[in-house]
Amino acid sequence: MTDSGSSSPSDPSSGNDPCVPPSEAAADAVVLDAKGLRALAHPVRVQLVGLLRKNGPSTATRLAERLGVNSGTASYHLRQLAAAGFVEEDTERGNARERWWRSVHQSTWFNDPELAVREPEAAMAYLQSVAATYAQRARRALNELQTMPRTWQEIFDMSDWPLRLTPAEAAALHEELRAVVSRYRRDAPHGQESARAPEGAERVSVILHLLPELDGPATPAGTPGPERPTGAETP
Repeated sequence: MTDSGSSSPSDPSSGNDPCVPPSEAAADAVVLDAKGLRALAHPVRVQLVGLLRKNGPSTATRLAERLGVNSGTASYHLRQLAAAGFVEEDTERGNARERWWRSVHQSTWFNDPELAVREPEAAMAYLQSVAATYAQRARRALNELQTMPRTWQEIFDMSDWPLRLTPAEAAALHEELRAVVSRYRRDAPHGQESARAPEGAERVSVILHLLPELDGPATPAGTPGPERPTGAETP
């Protein structure tokens, strides 16, 4: 799951959460079908949805400036997203000269392995767009790191842990991590949870990647693994 358009690929921001049934999706989430998957199979559309979810309603011109594209391109992709039901006009803000747009949902779920089989090109394009969006968000945070207050610099983290798991163990790990994240306050424009946040609370992105690496060396039978994680691993 993601809020990038993303969620996963939750997110923007957007998302891909194949272990969770659609019945568990939040009321403000959309579960992708074939039409939605094809509509989001473009990096600009994933980013547009993510920006509207993060910052609230905006115009094609303002969104284009954020993405570094021309307003005509942003306007075209917004119309395509509207046709697929991901965004809609904010008629309370719009006028005859300029349309305002808002996101219809706050998160995206991609739960159907059969859909990925039926639409392999769209599924891959969507997931690659989400992965690129996540990488862009990480780079942005890094670029801003030195100007952040010291308290936020100290909690900034980029870590990975190599594990040797069965598919069932990996699924259990995924569920445990989701349970931990769900205990904390969600962020959304004008959301009730955000409004109740204590003073000093800021938006924090937790981006989860659970990546099978099936080309790695196998562990011989009877060989014990490490007793505890060694910390961050770099390629």
